[in-house]
Amino acid sequence: MEIPMIDLSELDGKNRSKTMALLHHACEKWGCFKIKNHGVDPELMEKVKHFVNTHYEENLKASFYESETAKCLENANGATSDLDWECTFFIWHRPKSNIEDFPNLSNDLRKTMDEYIAQLVKLAEKLSELMCENLGLDEDHIKRAFSGKDGPSVGTKVAKYPECPYPEKVRGLREHTDAGGIILLLQDDQVPGLEFLHDDQWVPIPPSTNDTIFVNTGDQLEVLSNGRYKSVWHRVMAVESGSRLSVATFYNPAGDAVISPAPKLLYPEKYTFGEYLKLYATTKFQEKEPRFESMKSVMSNGYNGVV
Repeated sequence: MEIPMIDLSELDGKNRSKTMALLHHACEKWGCFKIKNHGVDPELMEKVKHFVNTHYEENLKASFYESETAKCLENANGATSDLDWECTFFIWHRPKSNIEDFPNLSNDLRKTMDEYIAQLVKLAEKLSELMCENLGLDEDHIKRAFSGKDGPSVGTKVAKYPECPYPEKVRGLREHTDAGGIILLLQDDQVPGLEFLHDDQWVPIPPSTNDTIFVNTGDQLEVLSNGRYKSVWHRVMAVESGSRLSVATFYNPAGDAVISPAPKLLYPEKYTFGEYLKLYATTKFQEKEPRFESMKSVMSNGYNGVV
């Protein structure tokens, strides 16, 4: 099985309808796909990877191997069920940046990340418009749905999955679906580890080459699309050789964005993304369907948001 590859340059030519159909198939049947000719500067992508890898080597690697995570794995007699072998931090970009909370980030990394995110937001908006077209919605439906008073929320999880001495004992990141909307992943071009569940089989996602970006859809797009575009289970496997890079940018609803599917959908009717995140924080590594049922219960007891 091969992950669908979408060539966005084909949208302006005779293959547009074929490309749109492939995108629809990828969103509907896979919940993930790769894109090329996406408009993001390849040199900028390489700079992001270079500066993140440098930051990890100079500031994070040594402390990670001295951390409680490393100690727990060292002392574990068997497989661990509640441990993730990852070294990570999260940068918020919009509506408000938190990059000043990381004083040891180099100026080069800060500047490069700002330029990269500006291009990535344009890409996320373009993908959202294409998805809306395939679903028969107004082209700005997803963007409007995700916008609270300050617009959609954008943040990046910067992660390294270090070489693991006992990969059989632990996951790099446990099985989960993503809470939000459109996830754009700049990943390692050498070290594997990412896997997505498709037709009840775990499909390895190879390292990204030739300036491709990996995309997956989150829980909120499943709700907004009336269940057509499924969020999909994925995980990261720990590996003994190689330290995997992952820079995942989330184009998500604002915390106060009211999420509402079609009236007849058997999903919760209306809630804020902030409320969903409170539940997601304690159930991330569990099945998503009970989360939706819980939100229905919360809403039936009275919704306090502003519609």
